[in-house]
Amino acid sequence: MRCFVTGGGGFIGSRAVRQMLGEGWEVAVLALPGESLWRIGDLRGRVEVIEADLSQSNTIARFLDTWRPGSCLHTAWFVEPGKYLESVKNIDCMQESLALLESVIASGCRQVVMLGTCFEYDSSAGLLKEDGPVDPSTLYAACKLATGLIARQRALQARINLAWARLFYLYGPDEDPRRMVPAVIQSLLGDREFPATAGDQVRDYIHVDDAASGFLTLLREGASGVFNVCSGEPMTVRGIMQTIGEELHKADLLRFGAMPPRQFEPPFICGDCSRLKALGWRAAYSLREGLRSTIDHWRARRAGS
Repeated sequence: MRCFVTGGGGFIGSRAVRQMLGEGWEVAVLALPGESLWRIGDLRGRVEVIEADLSQSNTIARFLDTWRPGSCLHTAWFVEPGKYLESVKNIDCMQESLALLESVIASGCRQVVMLGTCFEYDSSAGLLKEDGPVDPSTLYAACKLATGLIARQRALQARINLAWARLFYLYGPDEDPRRMVPAVIQSLLGDREFPATAGDQVRDYIHVDDAASGFLTLLREGASGVFNVCSGEPMTVRGIMQTIGEELHKADLLRFGAMPPRQFEPPFICGDCSRLKALGWRAAYSLREGLRSTIDHWRARRAGS
């Protein structure tokens, strides 16, 4: 199988690239000019790399026309912590994603997986299912939803398979250290107190490798339609942090209630992943197992720094 991966050097895409290579796929990665690709540095000799910004649609189209991928995994989007939810860059990402789809279609590619978000849903609906109500409350979520709706119609017109993977909360190795899980781990590893909200909000966290295997399942099975990529297991943020504290024997450093709730803080976000499971996908990690392996990763990075 030959797959073109956008964002292949990112937190999500890099884990998918590793799994693809492990299964013997041929992989080409879209990378920003000058991007270090440090997450897949050890794989550079095994992947084709095209250096271009997603806005350089002509450059990408020429590459695809020559390389002729059978499938495409589109993970690239602006997701800088603290900025991405309301950034106007989301509009650019929407337009560039749809232009990418046109290039992919023109190249003869027949299977595409594009990443959506759980934030597309009406979070007051309880357990979130693919056919449930949508009500995006941020520009990020609105642009993701619009991209998915338009992309699915174009895929129908072009008679290709397109799976829209609504991704829930992630954690795992090499995540941006500003995100919650690595921030807690690094603070406790450094014997520093971690100020947190009360932590009553419920979330659905999935290990990045389990998410990546979900994307590969969608590609491998020729899936079309909307799929939740999640664990299906609700857990309070407080419970997640306490699990980290227990694994490090430093739960006393967690300061719940020291921080006010964030502006965008729905009380309950958990998904139903039965559609993905029906294709044969299963998570490899329980939450505690995944957090334990993630702690080991950050501990090793501290020791090597």
